[in-house]
Amino acid sequence: MTIHPLRCRWANPNNPRYLAYHDEEWGVPCHDERTLFEMLNLEGAQAGLSWETILNKRDAYHSAFAGWNAELIARFDEAKFAELLGNAGIVRNRLKIAATIGNARAYLAMRERGLTLDAYLWAFVDGTPIQNHHGASNPVPAKTTLSDQISKDLSKRGFKFVGSTIIYAYMQACGLVNDHSTDCFRHEQVKGLNR
Repeated sequence: MTIHPLRCRWANPNNPRYLAYHDEEWGVPCHDERTLFEMLNLEGAQAGLSWETILNKRDAYHSAFAGWNAELIARFDEAKFAELLGNAGIVRNRLKIAATIGNARAYLAMRERGLTLDAYLWAFVDGTPIQNHHGASNPVPAKTTLSDQISKDLSKRGFKFVGSTIIYAYMQACGLVNDHSTDCFRHEQVKGLNR
């Protein structure tokens, strides 16, 4: 009999892609600019949907959005927009597609001012992931005061689909906060990845 490690309850054991995401990526401190930009937009695309839906479309998003090259995405024109609206591999929501293109432009404006997503985001936590201890009696919040703060600031910078709940999920995904449940085998492992 195979003994499976205990995982966060949201990790669908029947979806290998989801398990790999939970076991290898979620909560791991991320400092890669392209991945940070990708995840910001994927979390926004998730609004009103399940993360599993987006994760299953991740490869199609990577292809549709030029490998998450912000310089290329920022130059997408009406023809490209129409092509994306017809792409069954992604969420064909006009506002979400427009937001991704706009986010590329907002991100490039940020870069022109000498600020990377890496430096920007990690400054909010003084460069060290927040270590939480969530379990059955202490559930994970949907948003926090810090996600409120980051959400408002990103909105001021022109980013879209960056509400506080989306940003908290983004913080969890990119390891600014360790929200693996305390009984999950990854909790202690991720805790050791402080930077």
